[in-house]
Amino acid sequence: MVMFLFLVVALAVVVAAVTLAVVGGGDSTPLPEAAPERLQDFLPPDRPVGRADVENLRFPLTVRGYRMADVDDALGRLGAELAERDARIADLESALAGARSAARHVSMEKPEQREEEK
Repeated sequence: MVMFLFLVVALAVVVAAVTLAVVGGGDSTPLPEAAPERLQDFLPPDRPVGRADVENLRFPLTVRGYRMADVDDALGRLGAELAERDARIADLESALAGARSAARHVSMEKPEQREEEK
């Protein structure tokens, strides 16, 4: 009989605990939506990207690795910077080649003084 009373009391305690957990004994407002972790140190928008900027770039981790949007944005920006630099290098090399070919055609000798000026 004592064992039966012990089981009834234990069952009542378990049912009361489960009921309180399900119904809730406190604030009934839902939890606020957590803001997703975003990239804080992004590449500088006001100047060209330097080596230190790329070395200091860190992406926030997510459940399956990195946020694809952050990585895609960074790679897109780096690709645009590299394309711009390649175009600038090509322009400078063509200008240098033009200057060298023009220098070959210009005589480096002093013009002879005219006899009239003497």
